[in-house]
Amino acid sequence: MLRLAGGLSCLALAGALPVGAQSSAGAELWRLAAVTIPLPAALTTGAASAYWNPAQTGPGQIGVEVVQTPQAVGATGVVAAVRLPPGRIGSIGFLYARMSLGDLVHTTDSPDPDGASIPYYTQRAAVTWAVDWGRSTAGVAASYHNARLDGATNDRWSIDFGVSQRIGERLRLAASTRGLRRVGSEPAQDVSGGVEFRFWRGSLWRDMPGSALVRYGVVAGHPGGVDHQFGLGLVVGIPITLDVVIAREASYGNTAWRGAAGLRVAVGRYRMSFARDAGISDLGSSYRVGLEARLR
Repeated sequence: MLRLAGGLSCLALAGALPVGAQSSAGAELWRLAAVTIPLPAALTTGAASAYWNPAQTGPGQIGVEVVQTPQAVGATGVVAAVRLPPGRIGSIGFLYARMSLGDLVHTTDSPDPDGASIPYYTQRAAVTWAVDWGRSTAGVAASYHNARLDGATNDRWSIDFGVSQRIGERLRLAASTRGLRRVGSEPAQDVSGGVEFRFWRGSLWRDMPGSALVRYGVVAGHPGGVDHQFGLGLVVGIPITLDVVIAREASYGNTAWRGAAGLRVAVGRYRMSFARDAGISDLGSSYRVGLEARLR
């Protein structure tokens, strides 16, 4: 909720800020997309999840995710990624992501538009690398970022890091950075962490196996405060996973709560996902749809 308000405020101000501020305005667009993730971002898995945490390994995969915000906001996004099968030096991947906001128009001395549209988007192209060491996974993403708002553009590079660590059969820890520029607070970067604990495994009915997980996540690294996320996951057999998260967002002394839920279904070498947030005020909900496949 506060993230959306901050994003819209950033849109209102970005045109008056120096060109370097366009990168932070672009980061706000991706924070709008993040409200549809039904678990802490550092804990996400899959080809497209390399956007949120580059520590992704396993079989080669190709995947795409599409994000749509409410019509009142008008933002859309796509993340497409491919991860090649792992070799001796680890797993190499390629990622492209773009988030844009439409229906922005110029006005003059009246509130009526003058017919000229305002281009506003942010995009990222990255090469990722990840490797396993026993129960540990480490990943790196070298990224080129490009953001544009009206006639102002910003280009920059970043090196992001991610780790995932399994402890025993029940516990998993993860951490990642996005848009990392320096140690400390930076408007265009996020630092995420998460912990996942499987507290139950058994039979749901007849011979159908199931397991239940509890999750906690934190997002920091940007001005305004620290966000906390609390979630649950239910795995039904192998093919179905249900996820839900409740997040407490902080922004410059204010706090708000939001929620999101998602469904993942595996069919053979394909996995489909659908998620939505709980909606913000009367603006409606944001949605995320994804499809990924294992490479043969």
